[in-house]
Amino acid sequence: MIGAGLAGSLLAILLSQRGWQVTVHERRGDPRIKGYESGRSINLALAERGRHALRQAGAEEAVMARAVMMRGRMVHPIQGQPQLQRYGRDDSEVIWSIHRADLNIALLDLAEQAGARIHFYRRLHTVDFPAGYARFIDDRDDSPHDIRFDTLIGADGAGSALRAAMDRASPLGARTEFLDHSYKELEIPPTQAGGFRIEANALHIWPRGDYMCIALPNAEGTFTVTLFLPNQGPTSFATVASGAQARALFERDFPDALPLIPDLVQDWEAHPPGLLGTLYLDRWHLGGRAVLLGDAAHAMVPFHGQGMNCAFEDCVALAEQLDQAESLAQAYAAFEAQRKPNASAIQAMALENYIEMRDRVDDADFLLQRQLEQALQQRHPERFVPHYTMVTFMRIPYAVALERSELQRQLLIEATAGRSALDQLDWDWLDAQVQARLDVLSEVA
Repeated sequence: MIGAGLAGSLLAILLSQRGWQVTVHERRGDPRIKGYESGRSINLALAERGRHALRQAGAEEAVMARAVMMRGRMVHPIQGQPQLQRYGRDDSEVIWSIHRADLNIALLDLAEQAGARIHFYRRLHTVDFPAGYARFIDDRDDSPHDIRFDTLIGADGAGSALRAAMDRASPLGARTEFLDHSYKELEIPPTQAGGFRIEANALHIWPRGDYMCIALPNAEGTFTVTLFLPNQGPTSFATVASGAQARALFERDFPDALPLIPDLVQDWEAHPPGLLGTLYLDRWHLGGRAVLLGDAAHAMVPFHGQGMNCAFEDCVALAEQLDQAESLAQAYAAFEAQRKPNASAIQAMALENYIEMRDRVDDADFLLQRQLEQALQQRHPERFVPHYTMVTFMRIPYAVALERSELQRQLLIEATAGRSALDQLDWDWLDAQVQARLDVLSEVA
């Protein structure tokens, strides 16, 4: 296996538990020894799909010990008090913030306990797929390490070296569409007493139209802050280059956040902007010789908090296909057929959610539609299930969630057009439309 990040470590657990001999090669050093890279993480939002995968691996308890509950979005306007927009109906419908380093370290420990062998400082250099030969390089001293393999699994992220090798051997139709926005990571430290400086159980958002800032809590009392800016324009990474310019931006547009980030100037200058893009492939595997999953197969923008959850679903799906199939080639083909439509669906929803987060969370029409969503869910719990609920608190296929969300969104738009409150709506018409347009959703039936 290539890559000992989140998906690679989880898959190593799942396969080792099934009796496979798993060896993992990771280009970076062991984060349990050298520490974790900072400035490029974007905190992770663990949802039901990801938690289910962790349960399958027996890893949920170790991971959840470091997770912080987030009940909803805490929206910070430029003027006025922050307002909490709940994700679900109550505390049974929440997501969980966890720092990438904490999660990766927990999974690495469990993978080794399950019997996987993990080699660090092994960068994939050359692959001969027909011969089953690969060379890795230790970048500390340029020493080579050659292996023979039966099959390779690529869990090595958006910049996958295995994907590049597969593409050279037989083009995969790879294409990446970058957003015209990038991100910069900052941090809110804990109080002197070790507590949180702002509400702990929320994902904080400062929406400002074409750009926004978010903050996710960590177990040690910190918040990981991520600022998303256009690459070009009046307020962009082109115009906000220095730490002093960043401070001026926060003074103007995020005044309540500025006092919370004492190292803003230093972190701004130390952390380069991170790119945001969506990766599309025509194929994910080369017969039985190699297969890709997670970001290596379908990297997405982070705005639905589903990249990790989707990758973890991939791990469970691939392990189950390997249980059932008669050959590796058959397992990989079935895995791709099962997961590719769902990856495409969540990629589309993640792009759409960026517009919602930065432009719509403080919009009156959007807020009315959210109220109507909740009302229709109460009236028709088996038919009208809010978009966020389907994606985040359930495990129905992403493609099904996307199809139903589009039908429901159109209904919400039609029902609220020209109205400003729920008591102005035609409820008899609405009830009839829900019955006519939406089948019973099997997972809640």
